[in-house]
Amino acid sequence: MQIIINIFISSLIYLFLADGFFIIYYPSKFFPFSHAIIITLGAYFTYLLSNQVCLPLWVAILSSVTLATMLGIFIEKVIYRPLRKHCTSLINLMITSLGLYIVLQNVISIFWSDDTRSIRKSEVSVGNEFFGAYITDTQVAIIISSMVIFISILIFMKYTKIGKSIHAISSNAELCNIFGINSENIVLWATGIGSALAATAGILISLDVDMTPTMGFNLLLYGVVAMIIGGVGSIRGLVFGAVLLATAQHLTAYYIDSKWMDAITYLILIIFLLWKPLGFSGKRLKKVEI
Repeated sequence: MQIIINIFISSLIYLFLADGFFIIYYPSKFFPFSHAIIITLGAYFTYLLSNQVCLPLWVAILSSVTLATMLGIFIEKVIYRPLRKHCTSLINLMITSLGLYIVLQNVISIFWSDDTRSIRKSEVSVGNEFFGAYITDTQVAIIISSMVIFISILIFMKYTKIGKSIHAISSNAELCNIFGINSENIVLWATGIGSALAATAGILISLDVDMTPTMGFNLLLYGVVAMIIGGVGSIRGLVFGAVLLATAQHLTAYYIDSKWMDAITYLILIIFLLWKPLGFSGKRLKKVEI
């Protein structure tokens, strides 16, 4: 039962991370490594405001999500948008985002060192018993938050004007511009929403397992792998991707060793890229030529 609960919680964490990355990647079509630092800074801003400035935890969390979101929007508007206007290739954008991630990660290390930090002010408790297994209050918050946000994203993408515009731009940004949909503004909206989700995920995860300056990179890759497995362009496919990844990781840790969890993650990614590159959904993104 404990393994099942752990798989369930990890699935929701990966779904949370995949949601945030999907919202940004879907309209922009490039891999922003800097998204990892938004995950990390969500946690470290909370540590700064809660543990060092001594604000109430809920105020620190709301302020941190706001700050991280503003940083994500700033990076998009000041760095990525001008590069796209100069017709910079996607590979150059990706390299730029990787460099930005490395710089900001080292800034975090300079200010807070590479030691593990904790937002929690109370002692670690065993948690609540559930059919012989244990689940902490933070994990309950992760479960509720992930489920609420996933449903909200489904509704947002299907029924709101911005959500529909994100779908449209993903299919053909040039055609959308012709019909009066400003693709750059929609990408900016997507960046803000994705950054807010990333910061929230980073805070919840750090409340559960503490934080380090490099935490965001692995978490980003887990979310990306879940998205690729589920099928890029399919929000519902993210669920299957997250569940498969979490199940493989925890069964590997239980039957072999936890050191192999990352290895099995990349093995699954390679298998899907070779034999099922469209993921579970099997959908190809439509492109309309003008």
